[in-house]
Amino acid sequence: MSDDFTPQKRRAADWFHTLRDQIVAAFEGLEDSHEDGPLSDAAPGRFEVTKTQRSAGDGSDAGGGLMSVMRGGRVFEKVGVNVSEVYGQLGEAAQKAMAARGVPGMDSDPSFWASGISLVAHMQNPHCPAVHMNTRMFWTPHAWWFGGGSDLNPCIEYAEDTAHFHAQQQAHLDPHGTDHYPRLKAWADEYFYIPHRQRARGVGGIFMDDQNSGDWEADFALTQDIGRAFLPAFVPLIEKRRAQPWTEADKDAQLVHRGIYAEYNLVYDRGTKFGLATGHDANAVLMSLPPMAKWV
Repeated sequence: MSDDFTPQKRRAADWFHTLRDQIVAAFEGLEDSHEDGPLSDAAPGRFEVTKTQRSAGDGSDAGGGLMSVMRGGRVFEKVGVNVSEVYGQLGEAAQKAMAARGVPGMDSDPSFWASGISLVAHMQNPHCPAVHMNTRMFWTPHAWWFGGGSDLNPCIEYAEDTAHFHAQQQAHLDPHGTDHYPRLKAWADEYFYIPHRQRARGVGGIFMDDQNSGDWEADFALTQDIGRAFLPAFVPLIEKRRAQPWTEADKDAQLVHRGIYAEYNLVYDRGTKFGLATGHDANAVLMSLPPMAKWV
């Protein structure tokens, strides 16, 4: 695969930045419009934006991104929306991991390029579900693929909220083929399962990895609609639940659930492992961890 993928890389990276801007604006809008609840007298939250940089180990430019984090808002206790564009040479451990997944050419040229958006939100109100979303493109001289998805992680489950979240995913995936939603839902159920707890991390969503149908435009369009599904799937749930009264018992349940979430991200999550193994900014990689958690 020697052809020049620069235009495709640029389009993908630009799209992830555009999606990031849309989500940041929507989340700050939720903060601005929230007037009820135990923290209503607090100032609306705003994202703090810092540049991140990947360490190549030899001082050469290896890319980076933007880390956008909001802490202590009216609605969001902690939320991060990160974008990155990194490149360079994969280390030995990453080469072996890629080769084990069937990525060709790792023994001849371990060069790579990757860009994506990653989001995790932890909420003030225990009735508001935590959520995760990411989409990404990965390229090597011998292969390219897309990945990503989103999943809902409530500590207090509401069947109607779960149904809405999944319905929005399906509505955005079905135009690309009605087989996509059931396939990606099943993939998410498997991927976000916590073996040592013998339970799912949340109520699921959609997930894909190594998506390469041979048609870059089709796979990019699918990835874009995975990203576009996020705000209509998540924001209405927060608008409905953000002012719902909660108790200390509810908050305790939230902190315990966050502990389970942190366990998954630190032990099993492929993106966390890859980011740390390839020298990306550790604070950006670990942005997904909750501000407070509890173990029983």
